[in-house]
Amino acid sequence: MLYSARSTAEWQELDRRHHVHPFNDIRALNRQGTRVINRGEGVYVWDTDNRKILDGMAGLWCVNAGYGCRELIEAAQQQLGELAYYNSFFQTATPPQIELARQLSEITPSGLDHFFYANSGSEANDTVVRLVRHFWKLQGKPGKKVFIGRTLGYHGSTLAATSLGGMAPMHAMGDSLLPGFEHIPHPHWYASGGDLDRDEFGLRCARYLEEKILELGAENVAAFIGEPIQGAGGVIDPPQTYWPEIQRICRRHDILLVADEVICGFGRTGHWFGSDTYDIQPDLMPMAKGLSSGYMPISAVAFNDRVFETLNGGGELPHGYTYSGHPVACSVSIANIELIRREGLVEKVREESGPYFRAGLEEIAANHPLVGEVRGAGLMAGLQLVRDKAAREFFPAEEKVAVRCRDYCMENGLILRAVGNSMVACPPLIIGREEIDELLAKTRDALDKTARDFGLL
Repeated sequence: MLYSARSTAEWQELDRRHHVHPFNDIRALNRQGTRVINRGEGVYVWDTDNRKILDGMAGLWCVNAGYGCRELIEAAQQQLGELAYYNSFFQTATPPQIELARQLSEITPSGLDHFFYANSGSEANDTVVRLVRHFWKLQGKPGKKVFIGRTLGYHGSTLAATSLGGMAPMHAMGDSLLPGFEHIPHPHWYASGGDLDRDEFGLRCARYLEEKILELGAENVAAFIGEPIQGAGGVIDPPQTYWPEIQRICRRHDILLVADEVICGFGRTGHWFGSDTYDIQPDLMPMAKGLSSGYMPISAVAFNDRVFETLNGGGELPHGYTYSGHPVACSVSIANIELIRREGLVEKVREESGPYFRAGLEEIAANHPLVGEVRGAGLMAGLQLVRDKAAREFFPAEEKVAVRCRDYCMENGLILRAVGNSMVACPPLIIGREEIDELLAKTRDALDKTARDFGLL
């Protein structure tokens, strides 16, 4: 086994000395020591103490094909042997870049036939900002620069992507909210719907967009961006009335619509893309994560004909990355798409594993005092933890109820994520019924322990 010579304690000490972790309290992490993961197979990972852990988060929303997939590994090995790297700047392309774009045109929503490669969701969304503003300049409307996103939206952690998103702590870090970015409330009915039914609330939230456009002036607004289901914000699934109204408003005011599919894409919601699940027809669509099942860093932005033809007629496109369309990443992504098709994973999530998973979560919620709501679609779920279900009363943030539940999950050999007062799950798409049963049983046990800590059981 690679890197097996050191003990866990030795790895932890080296980690403390040299490795700065993203999205962590550095001092607290160094005090408790990192968990060092060194192996994966199927839906499980193992740490350096040889502890087997069910990965209920598919890495970081991305390992859709599961760990140890031979087809993806062999695709990388073969491409490395043929052509390890070449750029696409100098009027050149590689076969994997071209073939992947062709395959993406077959599975993305109708009208999205043109693709620009990057290396992460953050880079894809930086690309969206630059190209959308360039598009409007070429259209003779250089004043259309403002992007409207949503509170608790997440679009990455580069400076532009942080500004697109609506995560207040990220904005606060170094005053990272750039000018030209606005936000409207996110559509979480359980938290904010009050006495409105879900459909009324969905319309109310969508119409915040029109109010913001009128406030700013449509002549100044470039685009609206939103995830079909808000992932890192807590798996917030909108009411069915929400996206049709958002689209009507964007078309009425000639605002480009950007559907961020970085998490929702490649089968996660039971369709190839979340846009298919909610019948969204975006003008631009960034994607990443499930594109390669996390086996290689890669992302892409899809454009419709209107955007592409404008960019196509605008002279040199002064934007790109050294590793845009890296041939190894493209080859792995091709193999990943072919595997998803061959194994029928999208259909499996829609018709079998997704409904089975949701039914199990609904059963837990119906009978557990700590769970007020189940959200999500397919194999993407959020459990809202509450102090009082009848009153829809949340726990104060400082009580960190979800963090406690997350830690109990880990004690049980299960990785789930704590987001605010919610537990979120996003297992690999290859997960079977027995593994779903294991995930549900370990989740229920962690919820029971958490509820006892807070006097609810």
